[in-house]
Amino acid sequence: MNVLIVEDDEAIADLLYMDLGDEGYRCVKAADGRMAADLLEKDGGFDLVLLDIMLPEIDGYELLEYIRPMGIPVIFLTARGSVQDRIRGLKLGADDYITKPFQTGEVLARMEAVLRRCGRDKGELCFQDVRLELDSRRAYQRGKPVELTVKEFDLLAELIQNKNIALYRDKLYEKVWREPFLGDTRTLDTHIQRLRKKLGWEEYIQTVFRIGYRLEG
Repeated sequence: MNVLIVEDDEAIADLLYMDLGDEGYRCVKAADGRMAADLLEKDGGFDLVLLDIMLPEIDGYELLEYIRPMGIPVIFLTARGSVQDRIRGLKLGADDYITKPFQTGEVLARMEAVLRRCGRDKGELCFQDVRLELDSRRAYQRGKPVELTVKEFDLLAELIQNKNIALYRDKLYEKVWREPFLGDTRTLDTHIQRLRKKLGWEEYIQTVFRIGYRLEG
């Protein structure tokens, strides 16, 4: 899932960027409304926008008017928490309204609810700059298609679903190849090497001594 964070408070933007990234969202930050409008014009692939109201250049209300025809869900994140502000934001077409200060857990829960309601809760897996569409079995890196074999796709999906967990070679092999592991690691090791090379993920797909592999991030 691709999320645009439009927030001029650098500390808040960085916190959201890190926490949402840890949950598998691919995030892009914009520090003002004009920058956000440029990003939306160049990259229409955003699934959701987290939008502050009090922004330099173009404020959140005006930017929402620009976003609404694109059909991208918008959640306001703002210090303006009066009833009148909430009503105005929702009437303009915002899908939800969260007041500052907030907990990231609440933001994530509200995001998931909005994505489900808007039909954008697709069967996807995301990690760093890679997105897998599970239903169509397509892979993208930085928005561009990546050609993966059937087993490379399944192996990558398994690694992403278990990120930061050391996976034993035998279990990983049996999960992906759906056959008993007979002790020969060459097939698995070769596929891991190919994934590292195709994605440039030498630093992310780590070898765990005497165990197997771990996707670190």
